[in-house]
Amino acid sequence: LKRNTEEMDGVVTALNGGYVKPCPGGDLLRDGTSVLPTGRNIHALDPYRMPSEGAWARGQRAAEEILRQHQESNNGAFPETIAVTLWGLDTIKTRGEAIAIVLALVGARPVKEGTGRTVNFELVPLEELGRPRVDVLASLSGIFRDSFANVVDLLDDMFERASIAEESPDMNFIKKHCLDLEAAGTERPAARLFSNPPGDYGSMVNEVVGNGDWDETESLGEIWRGRNTYAYGRSEGGGGVRSGTARPEVLDKLLSTTERVVQEIDSVEYGLTDIQEYYSNTGALKKAAENRKQLDPATGAKKKVAVSIIEAFGGSDDKVPVKDVEDVLRMEYRSKFLNPKWRDAMLEQGSGGAYEVSQRMTAMVGWAATAEVDNFVFDQAAERYALDEEVAKRLQKNNPEAFKNVVRRLLEANGRGMWSTDDETIEKLRQLYSDADDLVEQVASSFG
Repeated sequence: LKRNTEEMDGVVTALNGGYVKPCPGGDLLRDGTSVLPTGRNIHALDPYRMPSEGAWARGQRAAEEILRQHQESNNGAFPETIAVTLWGLDTIKTRGEAIAIVLALVGARPVKEGTGRTVNFELVPLEELGRPRVDVLASLSGIFRDSFANVVDLLDDMFERASIAEESPDMNFIKKHCLDLEAAGTERPAARLFSNPPGDYGSMVNEVVGNGDWDETESLGEIWRGRNTYAYGRSEGGGGVRSGTARPEVLDKLLSTTERVVQEIDSVEYGLTDIQEYYSNTGALKKAAENRKQLDPATGAKKKVAVSIIEAFGGSDDKVPVKDVEDVLRMEYRSKFLNPKWRDAMLEQGSGGAYEVSQRMTAMVGWAATAEVDNFVFDQAAERYALDEEVAKRLQKNNPEAFKNVVRRLLEANGRGMWSTDDETIEKLRQLYSDADDLVEQVASSFG
């Protein structure tokens, strides 16, 4: 810390065209003294050192809490499969916290060499683990797949070893599911790392929701599934990111046994309701798993798949909070989108602010299709943004197309059965949409 004068030295050296020594950037408390001294040429992280000590500690606590909550709501039973999303940016920001969650659920730990680099993910003996190994469907973003090939290979190797471990299938759900797949003649049943085809990115669910070009909510899950059938790892097509192998049968098996999805939020600025990627990946993954559930004789409906949300910026040394997605959505809508102060701040931002409101309305429909959005959220959204005459005029003035989309999404939500309201409200919205459509056409023709 006393060497902070090296910051100025580094600037002068760089301006003179000299060599500035590299170092990892990050937070002193989370990432340790490796980020010191300052004044060097920082890079995001060393992928061969993930998970970091801090990420490993938090990941273990998060996994313990996920399992505790699941048992509490399922008469003490452990989940057979949990789907964990592995995204590039949150991996960089947390130094691999989601990777640590995967390891802890499976019952494995990182093994580091003398330099601090991770060389293996070692299986913890069942006697030490004290519970069954939980199977994990790892859903990789394209950026994670391409940026962390070393981690992908290590995870793939770990799942392969777990699948053939000399353990009872009742205490090793990875082995249990692999035996089922082998009996069905499925190739490479230990594949667990799934993503888009090589060189491709995104689930495309947000594109479909944005266009409104979908029928049943189940179709959104199938779009996600169709875009994520490729398995990756050292045992796939040459290894790493060089190529993947389509393994839809393995993916379907894992989806059918998935009882919970885990998603990390890495930013205090953007949450589940702010960007399209959360519902189009996490929400659609949830729906894909639910599509493969058997009907519950008691309810006549398919069993719901839970979603656990972990805020990477929350918690303490002793506990990492794990929240249900419905609670997080409710909190985010109340504190931001339905908050008059947030709305007024967006109105002050002109066209860009109106666009942000519009995007969140589209995302709200996406969440309602893949999870659950309370009726009061749509009620208050209509009151705040469409039925308030002054607000409606300002939105329409700032961005006619954005206001039109706000009204369109409310009507769409009602038409799809996501939102229940009275006929008078719907009639007002239809009139607003007609007027908004006319204004958009007038604006367009004025530039024609």
